[in-house]
Amino acid sequence: MKWGMAYCGVGDGWCFSSGGFAGHVKLMFINGAALKPVPPVTPVGMGKSTRGLELESVGDLDENEIAAWMTQVASVPGIGGKKK
Repeated sequence: MKWGMAYCGVGDGWCFSSGGFAGHVKLMFINGAALKPVPPVTPVGMGKSTRGLELESVGDLDENEIAAWMTQVASVPGIGGKKK
């Protein structure tokens, strides 16, 4: 947990984060600027390449698109891992 966001990773690095807030849920992808299509939200203070979504209701959820982004972001090295 960092700033109210849970960070998740694959291997040695972080690849996405999520957090619930009053009125919305955030799902942010580390290195999200490289995803196809690029997620619409550029968050403040989370790094230049982070992109994501802010969902206000279950109706805003596109499960197929989110699954595709998670697959893409998990297939590349995350950040914060041990240097090899």
